Amino acid sequence: MWLLAGLGNPGDKYAGNRHNVGFMAVDGIADEYGFPAFRSKFQGQMAEGVIAGHKVVILKPQTYMNNSGQSVAAAAKFYKIPPARIIVFHDELDLPNGKMKVKKGGGAAGHNGLKSIDSHLNNKDYWRIRLGIGHPGDREKVHGYVLGDFSKTDRAGINELLAAVVGFIPLMLDEKDSDFMSRVALQTKEG
Repeated sequence: MWLLAGLGNPGDKYAGNRHNVGFMAVDGIADEYGFPAFRSKFQGQMAEGVIAGHKVVILKPQTYMNNSGQSVAAAAKFYKIPPARIIVFHDELDLPNGKMKVKKGGGAAGHNGLKSIDSHLNNKDYWRIRLGIGHPGDREKVHGYVLGDFSKTDRAGINELLAAVVGFIPLMLDEKDSDFMSRVALQTKEG
């Protein structure tokens, strides 16, 4: 079984924020692969389904970004899912808008959602799908930037990236992360 956790903040006022691109990714996956409606569990919204023969739990923590680990750890513990089968989708300031990197383990790079997951899982060996949102260019502007909505141009790039991530996610579940990365990169270059 796999746990796909999208990071974001709950509520309509945050729905279109750059910080919520993790929610957007897992919503797209749930829609594409016919998951049932999300229901409240593990301090989050969760849905269970099957993708390419793999049992999958999709989770959107409702604890606000900085406490995402409470929800992710609770779901992982309940389903006995090891960190190597957890994929976390999150926004990444250090990548250009619409670009993606996949990494297993590593540091949180200042991302409070990842810091929370690291501490609650007591383990950093989970997968991270880093969805590039670009950087405002000034550290002082980061807070307002991540809690702001995508511009029209940036939204087009993110939509293209999310479509590729959704379409190729079965490769990640088949443990073909290199194939996943190259297919997504290729599709977003052509778009």
